[in-house]
Amino acid sequence: SMEELVARNFLVNEKPAVVVDIVDAANLERNLYLAIQFMEMGVPVVIALNMMDVAHKRGIHIDTQKLEELLGVHVEPIVARRGHGVPELMETVFQVAEQKSGVTPLKISYGEDMDRAISEMTVDIKDADFLVDRYRPEWIALKYLEGDHQILALGQKHNPVVAKKLAAKADQLGRHIQKTTGADPEAIVADQRYGFIKSILNQGVSTTQYDHQRLYMSDKIDLVVTNRLVGPLLMVVVIYGLYYFTFTYSEIPIGWLETVFSWCGGVVDAYLPDGLLKSMIIAGVIDGVGGVLGFVPLIMFMFFGIALLEDSGYLARVAYMLDRVFKLFGLHGSSVMPFIVSGGIAGGCAVPGVMATRTLKSPKERLATLLTAPFMNCGAKLPIFALLVAAFFANREAEVMFLLTAISWLGALIVAKFLRMTAVKGESTPFVMELPPYRLPTLKGILIHTWERTWQYIKKAGTVILGISIILWAMMTFPHLPEEKVAVFENERQALLLAAPAEVAEEIVETNGINELSQAARALQDRINAVSGREAEAHLRDSIAGRMGTALEALSQFAGFDWRTNIALVGGFAAKEVVVSTLGTAYSLGEVDPEVSGSLADKLAAAPGWRPLTAMALIVFTIFYAPCFVAVVCIAKEAGSWKWGAFSMVFNTVLAFGLAVLVYQVGSFLGF
Repeated sequence: SMEELVARNFLVNEKPAVVVDIVDAANLERNLYLAIQFMEMGVPVVIALNMMDVAHKRGIHIDTQKLEELLGVHVEPIVARRGHGVPELMETVFQVAEQKSGVTPLKISYGEDMDRAISEMTVDIKDADFLVDRYRPEWIALKYLEGDHQILALGQKHNPVVAKKLAAKADQLGRHIQKTTGADPEAIVADQRYGFIKSILNQGVSTTQYDHQRLYMSDKIDLVVTNRLVGPLLMVVVIYGLYYFTFTYSEIPIGWLETVFSWCGGVVDAYLPDGLLKSMIIAGVIDGVGGVLGFVPLIMFMFFGIALLEDSGYLARVAYMLDRVFKLFGLHGSSVMPFIVSGGIAGGCAVPGVMATRTLKSPKERLATLLTAPFMNCGAKLPIFALLVAAFFANREAEVMFLLTAISWLGALIVAKFLRMTAVKGESTPFVMELPPYRLPTLKGILIHTWERTWQYIKKAGTVILGISIILWAMMTFPHLPEEKVAVFENERQALLLAAPAEVAEEIVETNGINELSQAARALQDRINAVSGREAEAHLRDSIAGRMGTALEALSQFAGFDWRTNIALVGGFAAKEVVVSTLGTAYSLGEVDPEVSGSLADKLAAAPGWRPLTAMALIVFTIFYAPCFVAVVCIAKEAGSWKWGAFSMVFNTVLAFGLAVLVYQVGSFLGF
């Protein structure tokens, strides 16, 4: 697979001083296979026997000293989650790294026919200096016998004549082995490696006190958790519980942060003179970036819950259970983890999700997965969902969030099926995965995972989102409204003051606080504010961003999006969090009454043209429209062509708009 090629290329090209191979001590025979491959390549390796506590509970005793002697490499027992043995491991690593003597590669006998062929091919490789600057000659011969596609391609490019000669010998041996044994060379290589490992373990290296057929605690739990009927129901309960926990317990700290940012805005408003600097700080930074940072508690609680599920081993069970569903839609069981990493439950990121598709060996399944993984509800989309859910579905937050997760998964699977039937046709490949044992997560591990992911969100809000917010603020501020239009609104305000009784007009001019006004003066102030509101809206519409949003409104109105929303969605192409910051800036610039306060959710709920149906159409659009720019670049890189990056932008946006229009129009027809 791609991830294996990346790892192997690193070992070959970078030539690390030492490689630490972390091995599951409770599954030693299967896990030592990779170590044997390292040793055959001549890589300096140190084996870290991890999960020794699990091995001990299962009655497995490992003689690490004897394993060291038989393999000829350093072996250190550790329990990584508790830090046991890690200092000793690192000390050994430094010792090996400082050694200047070369490593003697491991030689395994693969049978008389295979060994003879490897010897003959090694001579040909040495005589022609065929790829020997990068690989060992014996290893190259073995890869030709295994039919390694990367080595075959490199060889053809390096020296076609020698490559053809080696391929012919490998093909001849392959036909002979197939005829005499019914197997192929690759299978024989694997059998011989496992036979070598078993011969070592049988020399008193690994002994077991308990019956091999015994069901361990993880197996007993899996009888229920991965049951065909109970498992999916339990998965639904777990995911719903995660959303309930997140929205219920993050509400209070979100309120605290809203108060802090509101206070910051008040301080700036009180101490800075009116002008562009004040406008930029309040509308562009505090209301823009503050709107994104206001959801840090929600993001933190979500990441905490996901880290708990991940570290316990439950997410691997989710992948296992969804394999049967994925096969129906032309995807691979290994596609589940890229979906989850991208935000399949919530709070992930499409970039590592797309990169995680490297685990898929089939190019077609990999392409279908990386094109649909961005449909998941990543951490950048969460603030948009949280904003709209708080504004229009405040009493059903967990239920709506669960519905959005179902929509994203179902949409991704349907699109994947469509792609597998059209653009990326191909056969499905079998799925095998190892389920890790259930572990009680450590508080330290969960807190580290939670903080790392939350800090990435905060850092992005304070850098990328801040920069984009200031640019969009400038686009929503310039050019200024022409003086003749400003004069029209000023004349309207003056006309209202002149038409009012003198004592009422004088009260407005002399009084700063609206709470101190009489009833008649307050009514007059409301009419003046209405004129100022129309002026602010006219100014915003006449800006660069306003003109763009207004131009798109002719089309976007069918989905219920006004020009302000259009500005936010255009900014969202750079990063999805920008949608929230832009809406915060747009509604801040349009706000003229200093006494009117409240969160952005409150402003949207009270704004004309907004209703639950509009919010749902925008949510659906956000789920499916083009990935952020960084994800698009990643898609192009992983797919090997910019055409797929462009495809994801155009196809996803057209699909998203079509679904948003469908939601809005059908909902309007039904009277929602």
